[in-house]
Amino acid sequence: MRITGARIALSARTAIKTDLWVTRGRLSLSPVRCSASPVLDLSGCLILPGLINAHDHLELNLFPKLGRGIYPDATAWAADIYHPQKSPIKDQLAIAKSARVRWGAIKNLLSGVTTVAHHNRLPPAALGRDLPVRLVSRFGWAHSLRFCPDWLRRSQTTPRRYPFIIHAAEGTSEAARREITMLESAGALHSSTVLVHGVAIGRKELALVSSAGCSLVWCPSSNHFTLGRTLDRKILESGIPIALGNDSAMTAKGDLLDELRFAERTLPAERLYDMVTSTAARILKLPLGFGEIRDGGPADLLAIRDDGVTPAQSLLRAVPKLVMVAGHIELVSADCRIQGLEALFDTRSWLTVADRGAYFLSQPVESLVEETRRILRHEIKLSAKVVSSWQT
Repeated sequence: MRITGARIALSARTAIKTDLWVTRGRLSLSPVRCSASPVLDLSGCLILPGLINAHDHLELNLFPKLGRGIYPDATAWAADIYHPQKSPIKDQLAIAKSARVRWGAIKNLLSGVTTVAHHNRLPPAALGRDLPVRLVSRFGWAHSLRFCPDWLRRSQTTPRRYPFIIHAAEGTSEAARREITMLESAGALHSSTVLVHGVAIGRKELALVSSAGCSLVWCPSSNHFTLGRTLDRKILESGIPIALGNDSAMTAKGDLLDELRFAERTLPAERLYDMVTSTAARILKLPLGFGEIRDGGPADLLAIRDDGVTPAQSLLRAVPKLVMVAGHIELVSADCRIQGLEALFDTRSWLTVADRGAYFLSQPVESLVEETRRILRHEIKLSAKVVSSWQT
């Protein structure tokens, strides 16, 4: 496939107008000879690398926001909201977990995400290759020190060439702050450790995290909703590698695009762009080429309207026009007139998203919508956005 007519993002600040070639799920910036190769004309678009969501709980994105105020830490929030025998949790859990995971994958696809770091155990039915986004698969994890008693064993058995991801210091309490020293004392702070949230990190803890070479995942809207604050600016400017995560609908503002716009009040566009592309790829130890557009890299692409500004500035007001994963078109905006699309994409399955518009999806979603609506008995909200479907 040859992609033509668009500007191609080479970094947060730089884009050039050139053609791209896609062969067997990989990219090339040089012409590739292929008989009868289809041409996809994306004139008027800016092509970015597919975004990387460094933290999500895929199966929780149909939930409404849960919580009644500011909490000292995640443990207090969980104790307050978790009532599995009552609505809305009871209703949500009646939906098969594999179906909820699929909804979480769709949420990410609709925000231009092509790779997700999911943070809970997945059911076997959700591990198939038919999800429309990639899931990070080579990593170790523990939910948290509080809710995962064997966190140390998990840390020790994770090869250092993989990231070890754990919720830590998720709060403002002394108990949350102590989690960093507990990890350090156990030898679980090192260059492969990825701490999710880290809000309780103070000066002493920052020194430990920095000297150990750890990374952080920042989920600002989720932190503000549950804790009333997020990472201190000193941490954001400390030089520690930091990626952006979207968490889940239970606490976050929306999807990853909403998270970027929320974070814009704190950091410049160029830094945020890196947090969902190249920096996220390094933190998660993804193969070469993820989070960027380069020769031989994966054909994971996000096409948005080209406003003539930098890729970083465009991303902050982006609405996906087309999303490609491993060389396959997974999503196309219904208002996007693309020459050559008919030969590459089946436009029979639609999904409408409040405030975003209508999208064609590569995979049928009608039965998923039907099943979900039957169980919930009301309109479906995916990360707080009403969704519906029909088939042509």
